[in-house]
Amino acid sequence: MKTAHSMKISTLFQKLTPRAVVGPSNVEITALHYDSRQVVPGSAFFALRGAAADGHRFIDTALQRGAQVIVYEVERPLPPQVTGILVDDCRQALALASSCYYDDPTADMLVIGITGTNGKTTVSYLLEALLSNAGRRPAVIGTVNYRFEGQLLESSHTTPESVDLMALAARFHAAGADTLILEVSSHALEQRRVDGIDFDLGIFTNLTPEHLDYHGDLDSYFQAKCRLFNGLASRGPRLAIIDIDDSYGQRLANQCQGLWSCGLSKQADVHPATSDLSLEGIKACIVSPVGDFELCSALRGEFNLSNLICAAAAGLALGLAPAKVAEGLTAATAVPGRLEPVENNLGALILVDYAHTADALDKALAAVIALKPGRIITLFGCGGDRESSKRPVMGEVAASHSDLAVVTSDNPRSEDPGSIIEDIRPGLEKVFKGQWSPQQAAESGRGGYVVIEDRREAIDFAVKLLGRGDLLLVAGKGHEDYQLIGAQRLHFDDREELRRALQERGGCHEV
Repeated sequence: MKTAHSMKISTLFQKLTPRAVVGPSNVEITALHYDSRQVVPGSAFFALRGAAADGHRFIDTALQRGAQVIVYEVERPLPPQVTGILVDDCRQALALASSCYYDDPTADMLVIGITGTNGKTTVSYLLEALLSNAGRRPAVIGTVNYRFEGQLLESSHTTPESVDLMALAARFHAAGADTLILEVSSHALEQRRVDGIDFDLGIFTNLTPEHLDYHGDLDSYFQAKCRLFNGLASRGPRLAIIDIDDSYGQRLANQCQGLWSCGLSKQADVHPATSDLSLEGIKACIVSPVGDFELCSALRGEFNLSNLICAAAAGLALGLAPAKVAEGLTAATAVPGRLEPVENNLGALILVDYAHTADALDKALAAVIALKPGRIITLFGCGGDRESSKRPVMGEVAASHSDLAVVTSDNPRSEDPGSIIEDIRPGLEKVFKGQWSPQQAAESGRGGYVVIEDRREAIDFAVKLLGRGDLLLVAGKGHEDYQLIGAQRLHFDDREELRRALQERGGCHEV
């Protein structure tokens, strides 16, 4: 954290309304930390309870490193020169303290929060293009990266921890950003990371099974998403954009003020009267309460029509004219790792997509089926240390919509890649009769699956099979440029690997 800022402890008391305070109340804090290893003299240390570790265990380390203030949920003895602040929720306390420490940078920015299982990243890129075209200066904090004009920072989480999030907001605000577009994960909402953000507009895309290892069940996951709209009190958005094609979206719409419903359904405030989806992209006539307009986009597939309509509804709700919304969305280019094409001279279409849930894979495959390719080859795997129940479902989805499935490793993390593939297999075999050898797959070409555990080898194999008119979907990692194997984070980018394999085959466009 930057230490150029400081804050009186008395200011912190007012912000946090603590249950109890011990120790001095007239000193200044020069840094906020939740990792005891980063504490420097003069810091406030927040003892966050995490899934793996409880910050209360590290209070002694923070004290040894010179912490001036300890914020905790369980009172304990502290040295007389150290201030102890007892609160009900350390995570919320950190969010509110961070907002105060960084002079509440989001209070005078236009802040848009996007939540939902799928579509957050695409909608964030579309809104960035739309609002830039309308003369605003948007910063984006999300899954692919954190960015503002020339500044591009690597993304560690979809939504960073509250103090890191507020530091980014302050940095972008100081650099001239007047708008903040924020992808808001369910973890961030549950863990109160955004409680210090002042939202103007909230967007809900959809809800499908994901992160159930964390949330327990779909309803708890939904309730976490709802916090963006109804759990942030005065900091919550005054405008809500809800996709009502989704049953959870319909439930949420009944709870929202300032609602603009959107979707493919004719019941939505913003919806397509007609649409044409092709290999070239999307054309649609959009109906809205403030006027109709023609939409053209290079994005592909029905789910991207839903994303475009979400972004259009947001632009209209913010007061942009329909013609301006149409102009901005037409200018928006492909989103990294979201049905991102890889150029080749084989006469095939190669797409890289982040789809790593059954629903996202189903939607990506539905989009490519609509393009009417000669043959669909789907290369995919499942991540390790994540709910295993989705693995056979992903296998069944891939097999149902593909002529050939190439099953490989994704991010196995601490799990054995082979055992992850075994979990996928029952879903594949609901559709395909059995596993083929690579040679059988090359000879038959349709109606089976092949297992190649090494992702690089799997990509090489799939590229060698490609013929004119074929479509290869490489799913699961999208924009990611790494693979998580054991405790290692190794460089691996599907797009780079595809270009390398194409070059070796002689099917790569010269750049």
